[in-house]
Amino acid sequence: MARDSQAALVALNRFGFGARGGASGDLINAASDPRGFVKAELGRPNGVLLEAPGLQSTPQLGQAVFAYQDQVKQARDAAAKAAAPIEAQPTAEQKPVLRRNLSLNAAATEIAGQMAEAKPADNAAKPETMQPNAAAPPAAKPAPQPLNVIQKTFRTEALARLQRAMLVECGFTERLVVFWSNHFCISAGKGELARIWAGAFEREAIRPHVLGRFADMLKAVEQHPAMLFFLDNQQSLGPDSRAGQNRKRGLNENLAREIMELHTLGVGGGHSQEDVTALARIITGWTFAGRQGQLGTPGSFVFNTNAHQPGAQMLLGKSYEATGLAQGEAALADIARHPSTANFIATKFVRHFVADEPPPALVARLREIFVKTDGDLKALATALVDSDEAWKAPLTKMRSPYDFLVASGRLLARVPEDPGRYLNGLNLLGQPLWSPSGPNGFADTNAAWAAPEGMKLRLDIAAQIGARLGNNIDPLDLLEFAAADAASIETRRAVERAESRQQALALLLMSPEMQRR
Repeated sequence: MARDSQAALVALNRFGFGARGGASGDLINAASDPRGFVKAELGRPNGVLLEAPGLQSTPQLGQAVFAYQDQVKQARDAAAKAAAPIEAQPTAEQKPVLRRNLSLNAAATEIAGQMAEAKPADNAAKPETMQPNAAAPPAAKPAPQPLNVIQKTFRTEALARLQRAMLVECGFTERLVVFWSNHFCISAGKGELARIWAGAFEREAIRPHVLGRFADMLKAVEQHPAMLFFLDNQQSLGPDSRAGQNRKRGLNENLAREIMELHTLGVGGGHSQEDVTALARIITGWTFAGRQGQLGTPGSFVFNTNAHQPGAQMLLGKSYEATGLAQGEAALADIARHPSTANFIATKFVRHFVADEPPPALVARLREIFVKTDGDLKALATALVDSDEAWKAPLTKMRSPYDFLVASGRLLARVPEDPGRYLNGLNLLGQPLWSPSGPNGFADTNAAWAAPEGMKLRLDIAAQIGARLGNNIDPLDLLEFAAADAASIETRRAVERAESRQQALALLLMSPEMQRR
């Protein structure tokens, strides 16, 4: 039984988000057929898609942002006009206008207060303690302003993602979504458009292709308005294009460089600076329609011929004829099939799921699968689960903050109705949702997450969870849900000898069975 439980622990932790408390069948099902348990989700491709009330398309969200920004600008202009000094008493004819301006001023103040850049989560204000012989109490704080459309959308998207992660049986496909979303990352910290589009980007460009072809995901990602905005391609003009000549502006190479170095070939993948410049020329004109909708529906991907660099381009030793949008799509299709891309993706895939030092034989096998299947990502995931290395390697990978918080929520059978607690936890632990500090995404090694300061913060969160929920939970029962007889003697003794249930729960959440995958 111990051997079956160990395989079940690998199935749930390495490939998923851990066992769900209250769902006693998770560990049993995983133990009876570990590989089949993990691969079952791969047979349900529609299960990767995410649809929930309140989730809107990228163009819809773009139009909402543009409308909101216009409203704020009008309100601020009205407030500035209303605040202008009045040198004489208003006449009878002027009084109705003045009253209307004062009303606009109040409305503008309210809207402007909502325009502060949305944070990943709201910090709850702490009530102030009254002291004996204190002076008069401070003035009451103004009531919190309602969420603006950007804050509301971000939290709605975050909640949908978290709820899905809590409810899935194993979580392998959700782990694949997290992996690819971090591989093709954007950052919600870029600005209002990036923030409101972050969840839609994952839903539209990542999820539909997680079990499809890499080339299709690559195309969807690089043509998504969120990626184009994040890496400034809407600012890139062909120097010889009509727009480039009129505006005296040229290329922005950000997107082209990250496509080659971070998304496909990898650093040292056989490309040169000349190739980066060539790709940047090829994808000029890849942009999204702005608020005026001159090129298309505001917030949608469009190809702007006037911004596209004319002529054929030489990239990675191949000439691409001047075929407009098709020129860039052909270039991406070839890059997706490049041998360096196969090696880069296979290595990163194994590093994420198995070990910081990827077993070379497993990398070679997945690289071959990637090439033979033309980048079939379902075949890649299946080959990973079928490999012996993925099951024999010890659980030494440190869970990322997101994985840790989701695994804790699953074990405690807590399906969130509000994302705030999780978003605050991710901020504290250094992995704010959809907000890496750079285009290379969040790190995927133990060194990034096992530092003493980070572990202390995890302990603080575990202690808070224990204090909040420990009275009503038996930690030993939870340990059975999490690992059964695969739990180590040390972990079992630590939980048994804890001074209180609250402390026992905190120790369980910090145990290797909960921290390692």
